[in-house]
Amino acid sequence: MNKIEDYNKVLPVIELYTACQAEGTRAGMPTIVIRTTGCTHRCLFAGGGWCDSWYSSIHPEKGHITFNEIIKMYEDNPHIKEMMLTGGSPTMHPALVNSLSTFCHTNEIVMTIETEGSHEIITDHPIGLISLSPKFSNSIPVLGAITPQGAIVDERMIKQHNKFRLNYDAMAFNITNHTDYHIKPVINPIATPEVWLEILECLDKLEVPKHKVYIMPPGDTRERVILNYGPVMDFCRDNGYNFTGRPQIIAFDNARYV
Repeated sequence: MNKIEDYNKVLPVIELYTACQAEGTRAGMPTIVIRTTGCTHRCLFAGGGWCDSWYSSIHPEKGHITFNEIIKMYEDNPHIKEMMLTGGSPTMHPALVNSLSTFCHTNEIVMTIETEGSHEIITDHPIGLISLSPKFSNSIPVLGAITPQGAIVDERMIKQHNKFRLNYDAMAFNITNHTDYHIKPVINPIATPEVWLEILECLDKLEVPKHKVYIMPPGDTRERVILNYGPVMDFCRDNGYNFTGRPQIIAFDNARYV
């Protein structure tokens, strides 16, 4: 399998920083975040605004970080034994993902990868946690909407968003071939019950039990997230699903490197 050969080569990575993991099963743990650039999707969430890392997806920045810089980050923070690989779509960069899987295996680091499920993840060592966030119809950008940098949504952008959406074969492969997983849909089921029916269909197809589902309120700013917190928490309480917040947005609003 492909790996990174030159550790001084600039990677498609735009952010590298320490944080507390905010979402899902490993929430609260100190982690090192690696954010790749480039994405298969162009998410505009109903009631929640654009993707909260639009600078890695809708208007992707150029990478500027090397593998040696990632290694040094762990050398400088030996107490951290977690990695959060996020994006964008990290699975667009299979050599990087595989190299990081080897690095984590060698150094006893638990690797989490956040993915929408577009591609099968094939690595020399299984990934510790697949944090799977499939994109449903409430993520499709609306024709004529204005992006964060002022572009206008056209049919081409919508077609790109839908191209890899809900790749069930890839999602099933990733669930089966790695150590652990959870499903993390971004939705307010009370506000958009028709989308919740899509999610139920997805969970049924993938045979996902309720205890593996973490529902996350939509929102790209503190104000928008807070509006969705209460209804989503109530829904999880009443229907037996897990709630996962977005404390990084609550704490830091739309700041980067958090």
